[in-house]
Amino acid sequence: MKPLSPFAPDAARPFKLARFLSWGSLVLIMATSILMSAVLANSARETLLAKQREFALLLAENLNHQIFQRYTVPTLLAFGRIELQRDEQYHQLDKVIRETIHGQHVMELRIYDLDGVVSYSTVEGQAGAKDLASATVRQAAGNMAHSFEIVTNVSPWRAMIHFDLDAESVVMRTVYPLKTERSLFPGGPSGQPMGILEFSQDITDDYRAAINFQWVIIAISFTSSFFLFLLLLLFIRRADALNLQRMQRTQKLERELLQAERLASMGRVVAGIAHEIRNPLGIIQSSAEMLLKKARAENSPRTTLLQVMFDEIRRLSQTVNDFLDYARPKKPRREDVDLALLLDQACTFLEHEFTGKGVTLVRDYPPGLRTTGDKDLLYRALYNIMVNAMQAMDGGGTLTIRGRAEGGAATLLLLDTGPGFSEEVAARLTDPFFTTKDSGTGLGLAIVANILDSHGAGLEFANAPGGGAQVSITFPASEETAHAEQYPGP
Repeated sequence: MKPLSPFAPDAARPFKLARFLSWGSLVLIMATSILMSAVLANSARETLLAKQREFALLLAENLNHQIFQRYTVPTLLAFGRIELQRDEQYHQLDKVIRETIHGQHVMELRIYDLDGVVSYSTVEGQAGAKDLASATVRQAAGNMAHSFEIVTNVSPWRAMIHFDLDAESVVMRTVYPLKTERSLFPGGPSGQPMGILEFSQDITDDYRAAINFQWVIIAISFTSSFFLFLLLLLFIRRADALNLQRMQRTQKLERELLQAERLASMGRVVAGIAHEIRNPLGIIQSSAEMLLKKARAENSPRTTLLQVMFDEIRRLSQTVNDFLDYARPKKPRREDVDLALLLDQACTFLEHEFTGKGVTLVRDYPPGLRTTGDKDLLYRALYNIMVNAMQAMDGGGTLTIRGRAEGGAATLLLLDTGPGFSEEVAARLTDPFFTTKDSGTGLGLAIVANILDSHGAGLEFANAPGGGAQVSITFPASEETAHAEQYPGP
């Protein structure tokens, strides 16, 4: 029979694709988050700068108003003309400007005449300078329009990773044409140019706040993306685990179906062959045994040859019996069984052979370890496991048998100091006809598995923590124990 291959290899493909999609979605979410945070941060920065421009424009308009109302008009009334070379006029203008810009983070302020010469400056010694006017100032003198310029000594990317920006790292420079608010003489025009105002403000703190806001956006985006990814990955792994369980159940059903078909086929073949082989083989074995006894009595030189013949006939007879036992397993009786007594009997029977092979036997199980089943079949299963352990320790070693009763169920653990199992061998130990020995039918552990399965017992093979092989057998609670627990005595 062909294995049900459509269930096993292809079943995992959707989840491999889903796992790929989960990682792909993480990358997509992260990229989207970065793009979104960049857009939001840029928008926040532009909003900040727009607000700063509004504040700067309000400050420039206020300066224009204060200069006109508190300096230009009173000076013209008092002196008839404006002459900043005169100390009293210069100091009066300086007083008006400094009172107006107090608390506005103004670093430097200059007033140019229409020819680009510095008429006033908050920096001592700049008045009268002709080379300080920038192209923006000259352009404002021509078109009488205000403008803003951001001056920074740090790039946006560098500002992102420097959380402590130095003062004056980001400066906004405002250029504003000063104009008269009304006519200076009857019938004259208003809005006449008085000069060009230029001042610089330190907006480093506000710029740093915008960068911090950008980092908050990035952190929130990445955190939410990461948790979304973890949630998606959790769903994928859960679905993958469920799919793996389904695949394992399917594979187990396949193996059981294949084994059932083999069993049925072999049963039909063995049933036909057994009648043809077993009876003649029994006659041959009896005859060989009789000839061997006679040769031994006569000290015949043919004794060795007859002994070999008898041993091989007996081995062949055991092989036929193994085939029959596996093909047509015996239905176990339901009786109370003392597992400790069966182990003692098997140990006593194998003690001489264990000693000859240098194997030390350690018994660690309590008396009265009970279950329900067929003691003859269980004895054969335990015997076979112990023989296999002894054969695995070819150069000698230790076989430890431990037994425990928990919750009415009995558990046996057999540990040897042999080479242990490889993963491939451990998975096939109970397969019929599978053997790692040079001789043998490969039915020993298969028969053991059938016997234990018919008793509802669990059988597991593993490597012991300290090296060697470990065989674990878990028996269900005996009917006597279950009855005692259900109806406890007074």
